[in-house]
Amino acid sequence: MSFQPEQSVLATSLRSDPCGLLRLEDVGRTVQLGGWVHRSRDLGGLVFIDLRDRTGLVQLACGPAWSAAETLRLAAAVGVESVVLCEGEVVAREADRVNPEMATGAVEIRVTALTVVGPAVTPALPVARGRGEKMAAEELRLRHRYLDLRRPELQDNLVLRHRLLQVTRRYLSDRGYLELETPILTKPTPEGARDYLVPSRVHPGEFYALPQSPQIYKQLFMCCGFDRYFQVARCFRDEDLRADRQPEFTQIDIEASFVEREDILALAEGLLGALWTEAGHAIPAHFDRMSYADAMEFYGCDRPDLRYGLRLRDYSSIFAGLDFAVTRSALDAGARVRGMVVPGGAAWSRKQVDELEALAKSAGAGGLLRLRHADGAYDGPLAKFLTDDARAAFGLADGDLALFVAAPDRIASPALDRVRQECARRLELIDERQQCFLVVMDFPMFEQDHVTGALTAVHHPFTAPHPADMQSFPDAPARWRALAYDVVLNGTELGGGSIRISDPAMQSRMFSLLGIGDVADQERRFGFLLEGLRAGAPPHGGIAFGFDRIAMLLSGAPSLRDVIAFPKTTAARSLFEGAPVAVPIEDLEALHLAVTGPLA
Repeated sequence: MSFQPEQSVLATSLRSDPCGLLRLEDVGRTVQLGGWVHRSRDLGGLVFIDLRDRTGLVQLACGPAWSAAETLRLAAAVGVESVVLCEGEVVAREADRVNPEMATGAVEIRVTALTVVGPAVTPALPVARGRGEKMAAEELRLRHRYLDLRRPELQDNLVLRHRLLQVTRRYLSDRGYLELETPILTKPTPEGARDYLVPSRVHPGEFYALPQSPQIYKQLFMCCGFDRYFQVARCFRDEDLRADRQPEFTQIDIEASFVEREDILALAEGLLGALWTEAGHAIPAHFDRMSYADAMEFYGCDRPDLRYGLRLRDYSSIFAGLDFAVTRSALDAGARVRGMVVPGGAAWSRKQVDELEALAKSAGAGGLLRLRHADGAYDGPLAKFLTDDARAAFGLADGDLALFVAAPDRIASPALDRVRQECARRLELIDERQQCFLVVMDFPMFEQDHVTGALTAVHHPFTAPHPADMQSFPDAPARWRALAYDVVLNGTELGGGSIRISDPAMQSRMFSLLGIGDVADQERRFGFLLEGLRAGAPPHGGIAFGFDRIAMLLSGAPSLRDVIAFPKTTAARSLFEGAPVAVPIEDLEALHLAVTGPLA
């Protein structure tokens, strides 16, 4: 969806009109334009220049009948990507010279004056204009980002990003949310990833941390009585990168007082609806709900893609009646046998099924059992162990392929999730036009190490446990569910949040369950939050959305790097500016630091 301001809004003392908004109704007007030379053509005394700005292209025509000799000379000599100012008359092109590929293709500018105000050296890479034009390698484009950002695709993405930000601010402000800022230099706290640390020059040996999120500060805002808060927050996490991860990112951060889970989810549905509407999409007003337990049981992951079926099923009871050593030993060890039926999968070759098994193994499974039903017969390692009752229980239609993993759920679920996704891709079950929003709720409060029994928070240590579970299992916190929720779209997490702990005694107990049992240690690490809760805290909760990811999805971009102006590479490097870099030894000494190891 295009976004262009009125022509008069962009007028300045040097420019009367933007390049891309001139039309036939402007014929006869004298205009002043400014922009970048996209390409030029010298036809022997007649010079044509495609002039570009963020609104698009327009053709300049320089000829001896209306342009002075010096103007013609400059036009013939000007280099690509140079910045020029020009003045001329808007004229209609002859019918056989209209360019339907350009919005301004029915007109051109007969230039009477031309000035080169920003001569450019030969660009390190071409600025592609059309979506079909071949582009340079991404690393080269990131190194010369000032050229790459001139591409209309990236400019459209950043314009969309701007529009989405304005919609966010309007939507939340209209509902009484205050845009409040939180510190960038903060205290290191556990948030699930490594902190970026900032040494203090005036306090030797002490460090700030860049915020992984504004979590504690937004809870303190609730203790302060601000009632409703939001922020378009910059966050930082020192973790491994992927196409949808960056070390610094932007999130829409929200917190409110006197709320329950459905209050926050209703706000989230409305906000996402407004964002998707701005990008030209209609989505449901209310999203489906699913428990974490069901998501893991039937799809193998906590952010299932519901655009296709291939649901998982527990086949343990069937295999319990079969004398098959692999599944028998797994069941005897307390594991389960789970899997899926793939319609039409019986036509796949052994090599294709072996590729699926390799996916399962890459997720930790020991293997992938298969059972093929084709031409009325069963085939595969399991076939000779089948009983008549088992055949009936499996219920395979002719042409079906059944795939199983015999393992504990913590191994089987991620393995089957990967296999399920690959099967859907092969069978072309994914409708890219479909948008299946989902809220996943009732996450476990803790993950428990299967060896040591130690607990870690699934979300963060400030999430409130489900009160029904605390009443039913007061001494079994590993069984507690959390009042946490994630919003998912087509298998991608858009954001997540929770109802928070507002009771300081419960928050202290939570720290103890997570291994921070010493009261002095709790006060040292989280005293400022505990003090705020002790001063009187309302029930509160919130949610945070990954704004870069939302912009990526709504723009159709393949990577976060295409919706961030100056992104990092997957190695966390900024090629444009050359960061990170080594710093002079005297700067380190001023910070009371020394580098050890190979680079020292």
